[in-house]
Amino acid sequence: MVTLVVLLIFSIFLFWVAITPASMSLLSPKGVNYEVAALMSMKNKMRDEYHVLDGWDINSVDPCTWYMVGCSSEGYVVSLEMASMGLSGTLSPSIGNLTYLRTLLLQNNQLSGPIPAEIGKLSELQTLDLSGNQFEGEIPRALGRLIRLGYLRLSRNRLSGQIPKPVAYLSGLSFLDLSFNNLSGPTPKILAKDYSIAGNSFICPALHMPNCGGVPRPENETNSDRKISNHHRWVVSVIIGVSCTFILMVMLLVCWVHWYRSRFLTGYVQHDCEFAVGHLKRFSFRELQIATGNFSSKNIVGQGGFGVVYKGCLPNRTVVAVKRLRDPSFTGEVQFQTEVEMIGLAVHRNLLRLYGFCMTPEERLLIYPYMPNGSVADCLRDNGRDKPFLDWTKRMHIALGAARGILYLHEQCNPKIIHRDVKAANILLDESFDAVVGDFGLAKLLDCKDSHVTTAVRGTIGHIAPEYLSTGQSSEKTDVFGYGILLLELITGHKALDSGNGQGQKGTILDRVRNLFEEKKVEMLVDRDLRGCFNAEELEKTVEVALQCTLSNPNKRPKMSEVLRILEIGHVDESQGGSNICEPRAFSFSRNFSDTHEESSFTFEPIELSGPR
Repeated sequence: MVTLVVLLIFSIFLFWVAITPASMSLLSPKGVNYEVAALMSMKNKMRDEYHVLDGWDINSVDPCTWYMVGCSSEGYVVSLEMASMGLSGTLSPSIGNLTYLRTLLLQNNQLSGPIPAEIGKLSELQTLDLSGNQFEGEIPRALGRLIRLGYLRLSRNRLSGQIPKPVAYLSGLSFLDLSFNNLSGPTPKILAKDYSIAGNSFICPALHMPNCGGVPRPENETNSDRKISNHHRWVVSVIIGVSCTFILMVMLLVCWVHWYRSRFLTGYVQHDCEFAVGHLKRFSFRELQIATGNFSSKNIVGQGGFGVVYKGCLPNRTVVAVKRLRDPSFTGEVQFQTEVEMIGLAVHRNLLRLYGFCMTPEERLLIYPYMPNGSVADCLRDNGRDKPFLDWTKRMHIALGAARGILYLHEQCNPKIIHRDVKAANILLDESFDAVVGDFGLAKLLDCKDSHVTTAVRGTIGHIAPEYLSTGQSSEKTDVFGYGILLLELITGHKALDSGNGQGQKGTILDRVRNLFEEKKVEMLVDRDLRGCFNAEELEKTVEVALQCTLSNPNKRPKMSEVLRILEIGHVDESQGGSNICEPRAFSFSRNFSDTHEESSFTFEPIELSGPR
């Protein structure tokens, strides 16, 4: 009866958490936080035979999308469930830096070495299972500081020494398993509700036994161990039964909460209710009206096929960019919310982070951090007083950052995301001129309305891969093509498609680059604004990569991981010295082409299928 009451109270608590507003994530949108550093230190100390840790990336802003890592609604790591993963090596002391960790499961691996005493710093830890490994040495006394610990299992290791009294005296333990180690000495009084010390040949069953510490246990202890083992099996059976009941109740509760949200979501939106969903904050439409001056035209900082972007200031003085999507009636509210949450899970230092969103029956809005240096297109096309100048070093730094962001979308994000509109206007620049890939996932988000036609082709003329334009089928290689065009824009300063000499003709930058590359005149490609200041070796390597990315056959284009590797190898660090050319030169490219702003993204609507479906 008591168990059912506890389960009911916990279920009510879960429901309250599910519908109550949570604060926005406290993680910084850039840089490596201490939890990422701690996890990467753990990865470096382990040998990963089955490559289960390959998705752990030091460039991630937070590790909440990593395999085997669980986070709280505030974005802190609260669980590491790494059981039976074939991991070996040692457990890094940096585990003690995951101060919000509640669950650590590492059982049934081949980890060795001592158990780090730093685990004793994890004041929130409730479950610790290190059984079935090869840990050796003594049980750290520091584990006795874990007053919230309810489940501790260290069985089937090579632990030696005595049972520390601070561990034995943990009154909050529901279960303690120290069986089948090499423990010795007297057994202190253990306060855990259920425990097992069987299989330790040199341990004494009671404090008052003479000659305790190095002799085999007496014969009559076998019966005692058997009783403990039978009692343990009975307790485990009860725990399994209660756990199954609890899991079933939680599943029913989650289903009910999902139905409740989908049933009453419209009511909340219409009343400008504001609450958080996962890591994203839900803004009221009124709040965004105030932040943007009622969406004043003076606050417009960009616009394209997906919508208009406004600069806004929240009540806490945070400057944000508010993207007001075009034609918001294409999808249902629940579906929109689901898609936005998926986009919000893609967190990387080179991806534009999504702060939150807003939904009303007539509006769909997305809220991002404001990028003070605008986009690459802004800097290349309109280099006036208010626009920063991009020298050669900055341009190569931007190329590497953009490559890392797209690589994350293709190979490290789950599910993977195809951008479908990689171009200079969608590569934003923060205060440090780090490249931030924007508008990823929006093409997928807006395709829901085209249910009766073939997939809409989205993108910008000059950036669209030929196979995507002709068939409507996109892939990672579609983004690789767009990235190749981006490299050429960074080198030349020109748009992918320029109007020529006022005669209404169109020409692509790609055709000119191919011709000059074949003629071994790549120096003539460089943007005139650079005034001849560039690195010749980097220039040649970058042009070669760009041409590989823009091959007409998508199967011959490299993956983004290969592109990044080549660019990093070819990157010349100025501090190490490089053959930088910095002198006036003649250029084949002139500024006769149109210097208007970057074309907006738009949609080619395919012909509607006729006949019965």
